[in-house]
Amino acid sequence: MSGRTVAEKILGRAAGKPGAKAGDVLEVTPDVVMSHENTFLVDKAFEQFDLERPWAPDKVVVVLDHRSPANTVQTANAHARIREIVRRMGIERFYDVGEGVCHQLLVEKKLVRPGQLVLGADSHTTTVGAVGAFGAGIGATEMAGIWATGETWLKVPETIKITMTGHLERAVFPKDIALYLASRLGPSGADYMCMEFSGIFLFDISISGRMVLCNMAAEMGAKAAIAPADSTFGAWSPECASLNSGACTSDPDASYHDIIELVAEDISPMVSGPDRVESGRGVEEFEDIEVDQAFIGTCTNGRLEDLIAASWVLKGNKVATGTRLLVAPASKSVLSDALSMGVIQTILEAGGTILPPGCGPCLGAHEGVLASGEVCISSSNRNFKGRMGSEDAKIFLASPATVAASAVKGRIEDPRRWLNVDL
Repeated sequence: MSGRTVAEKILGRAAGKPGAKAGDVLEVTPDVVMSHENTFLVDKAFEQFDLERPWAPDKVVVVLDHRSPANTVQTANAHARIREIVRRMGIERFYDVGEGVCHQLLVEKKLVRPGQLVLGADSHTTTVGAVGAFGAGIGATEMAGIWATGETWLKVPETIKITMTGHLERAVFPKDIALYLASRLGPSGADYMCMEFSGIFLFDISISGRMVLCNMAAEMGAKAAIAPADSTFGAWSPECASLNSGACTSDPDASYHDIIELVAEDISPMVSGPDRVESGRGVEEFEDIEVDQAFIGTCTNGRLEDLIAASWVLKGNKVATGTRLLVAPASKSVLSDALSMGVIQTILEAGGTILPPGCGPCLGAHEGVLASGEVCISSSNRNFKGRMGSEDAKIFLASPATVAASAVKGRIEDPRRWLNVDL
């Protein structure tokens, strides 16, 4: 019998089936479940079970982040109902307006551990794979079923192994790696598969950078994405380092659907868009495109190292006339750290606007909605038509450094002209 992938091990453990293999359909019990503003939809479906509270309130996480602070009376009423729900049901892991983005908080507050199964009512729950967990998105109705029974059905996915070697070149970031992978795999190249990241390249990549890779895997159709709970993870979370065992890594003889080998030095700053995440190419192919808005933030690239990278570009420079720079830290902790380091001051002095921690303009609900015909370059994960406002607007995706350089120039710009630091 061949070895097993980490995805097979995690789902097998969650189902009490240690021999589980790709293709098996299992009844699993998640270790953590998460919902955000859609919690009121979860509760609406949960009402049919006539139960007072979820099967395990201590495993439930609820975050208000998508339309935070409330942008309409309807949203405010939904928030009020969710606050009442978590109080009535005894859900203690509740994060109200201003705490940050759900995926950021799951990792930042160490609510997720290596080897765990995490199910979230959001497609980018894959982000938690950065700490060696299996994270997958599900619907609100399915979440209600888990609240009631503590179980759901999952098919064990096949795995694509991404083996990366080399070192990042100057002004190249994990976001560029993710956009390159998206251009190579397309929107369904990893459909219902687990993307497993490996290779010596990962030792150069922080937990924040790994979150970018796992987050963007959703744009390639992946069910989950996992980075190893290695020494980098151990340094980030010493209290969890002892949990790193064979259950959190794939066996040497595990079977893979495909193995993709990447050399980091072969990848340059990337830009993707408009309208399709998979349309990524080198930044130099986009440099004549003027931008009305530049946005840095979201569950993909709103962390401290992202804001620092942007500040390297912005320091001593000004946002171009006619261009707006919006920055939404991924959490209150990120905002606090950026304040104490002077990063926020640098952004403000350059002409940027700081938004409350949360999803911000990413979903096109508030705080930076695009007008008809406007162009935005964003560090978010999606650039679909109408994603950030008008369907006539155009969205381009890039790293925070590229976004910052473009804000200063007023058009899409290569960050290598602005960064003289070794990364």
